[in-house]
Amino acid sequence: MTKTYDEITALVRDTLVEAGSTFRPDKIAAYKRAISTEHNDKARWVLETILENAEAAEKNRGPLCDDTGIPHLVLEVGENCAVNGRMLDAIRQGVADGLRALPGRPMGIMGNDSHRIDQSGGLDPDPAGVEPAPILLRRGKEDVLRLHILMFGGGPAIRAKTYRVFHKHNTETVLNEIVEWAKESVGQLGCTPCTLAVGIGRSHFEAAALMLEAQADGNYDVQSEMEQEITRRVNASGIGPLGLGGNTSVLATFLKVGPQRASGVRIVCVRPTCCFEPRIATVELG
Repeated sequence: MTKTYDEITALVRDTLVEAGSTFRPDKIAAYKRAISTEHNDKARWVLETILENAEAAEKNRGPLCDDTGIPHLVLEVGENCAVNGRMLDAIRQGVADGLRALPGRPMGIMGNDSHRIDQSGGLDPDPAGVEPAPILLRRGKEDVLRLHILMFGGGPAIRAKTYRVFHKHNTETVLNEIVEWAKESVGQLGCTPCTLAVGIGRSHFEAAALMLEAQADGNYDVQSEMEQEITRRVNASGIGPLGLGGNTSVLATFLKVGPQRASGVRIVCVRPTCCFEPRIATVELG
């Protein structure tokens, strides 16, 4: 059943607040598993503190982190569902209302193109000045309209990498490159343990979109063999939470492989999400 403009706006607002302030049950379980197997006292304390922080954020409906993030949206459209401009307007309004309610950290830059690049336009004091990234639209498997909201922090964006890999007709070659990129970025990230989000596609745009989808679809309780291998090999580096050593540099890997072209390269996007990401919540809009 199609919802009204005001209903969609309210649902999106509440979902954004949920994304920015809560851990999903499978992520809570992943942290508890990591705590139970961590033998490094400092690392275990970090894991326990992150989980306590998440519990406090959910209780208070407040941000998990001071870097409240940039909204990234994935919209799934079922077979008999329709999307129109007014619905997209309602989604954008719901995002703005959610940023004000969370509240989001004011970090939108004002001014023209040049001002926004060099930050000379100043900060928009309104949390809703942080505009969402373009919506990623995809065909839904169920006959519903489902919206995923993810909040992307700055640290993972700084340490992420999207580049080509010469695969040499060997999957292991691509995995080796992902692991090396991940070990470097996780070691520099600081706010670990992270969740690795990986997309493999035919172009930089497609690889980045697949990386976003991997987070929307990812589940800490369900990991493929390739995801497990990447996680195991990065954890073997011993970087650990906050770089203090230990067993858990990475909680899990969310990997999505898209269509591939007959060529010598694969375009790979690797984002080492921080200890609070993926910050995600999902809602059905119709």
